[in-house]
Amino acid sequence: MGEELATWEMIVVGVLAVGLLFFVLPGLKRLNEEARKAEKDWPGFLLPIGAVVLLIVVLILFVV
Repeated sequence: MGEELATWEMIVVGVLAVGLLFFVLPGLKRLNEEARKAEKDWPGFLLPIGAVVLLIVVLILFVV
């Protein structure tokens, strides 16, 4: 399919992956803390998903 990565390329990819983790993890930690404080808004989450599922079912029924 393609050539295998050279050793130095694997090292660069590893360093970039670790750097990305250090860049993203503080934001994810803060996001998790804010999510615990936020009110639970399940209807606001489930209503659009239910509407999309219903639309897909109706479209499938029109085709069949």
